[in-house]
Amino acid sequence: PAMASSAVATSFSSEIFRIKSILKVKNSLKTNNLGGILMRKAFTAIAMLLAAVLMISTFTLTANGYSAMGSRGSEVRNIQQRLKNWGYYKGSVDGIYGTATKNAVIKFQKNNNLKADGVCGVKTLEKIGLPTGIDTSKNNGYSSSDYQLLARLISAEARGEPYSGQVAVGAVVLNRVEHPSFPNSISGVIYQSGAFTCIDDGQFYVDVADSAYSAARDALNGLDPSGGAIYYFNPSTATSKWIWSRPLITTIGRHRFCS
Repeated sequence: PAMASSAVATSFSSEIFRIKSILKVKNSLKTNNLGGILMRKAFTAIAMLLAAVLMISTFTLTANGYSAMGSRGSEVRNIQQRLKNWGYYKGSVDGIYGTATKNAVIKFQKNNNLKADGVCGVKTLEKIGLPTGIDTSKNNGYSSSDYQLLARLISAEARGEPYSGQVAVGAVVLNRVEHPSFPNSISGVIYQSGAFTCIDDGQFYVDVADSAYSAARDALNGLDPSGGAIYYFNPSTATSKWIWSRPLITTIGRHRFCS
C-alpha cells in the first residue's frame, strides 16, 4: 500500500503539471484565425482527457480497498469525518487525502496497534468502521468465514512472498478442497494434521497482512498462479525427503509448487 500511495502521489503531480502546461500553451495561442481556434480546441480536449485519466486512477485506488496520499472521494471524506469526530483530524472534511489526513491516520493506527504507514488499507478501514471495498459475498459459493480463514493461512504461510505467490498458496488450499485425497472444505484442509507448519509454530495466529485479503479474494475468484498445484514447499527449509519427489509445476518466490 505504501508503494501504491507513492505511485499515486507521483501520478497526481505529473498529470497536474501536464494539464497546467497544456492549458498555458492553449491560452497563449491567438484566436484571430481558424487554425488558432482549432488548436485551442485540441489542447482543451487533451487537457480534459488527462483529467479523466487522473480521476480514474484515484477511483481505482479507492475501489481496491485502499485510500492513501492523493486519493479523493467519498471514502476519504468518511475517513476524515470519523477521525475528526474522534479528535485525530483537525482539517477540513474535503475528501482530499493530503498530509493532514495521512498524519491523522497514522495517529489512529498507532493508538489501535495497526501498522502506522498512513495508508487506509483493509484493516485500518475495518477498524474505522468503513467498508473495505472487498465483497466477500461472491466468492464462488464460499462463506465470509472461509474467506477470512484463507486470508489468515496465506498471511502466515506466504508473508513476504510476491503477490502471485500469495495467491498461489491460497489456490493450493482450494485445489486440495477439490482433490479426493484431501478434506472437502477450506477449514478441513487448513486444520488437517501436519498440513501447514504455521498452525504448529503459531504464525497462523499473527495479525493478517492486508495483501493476504486481496490474495484470498483472487484465489476464491479462480486465479491460480500455481498451475493446479496441491503441494508447495520452501527448498531452503524443507525437511521432508518425500516432498522433493513431487513433480515441479512452477517456482514463485521462495516456494516450489508441485502436483
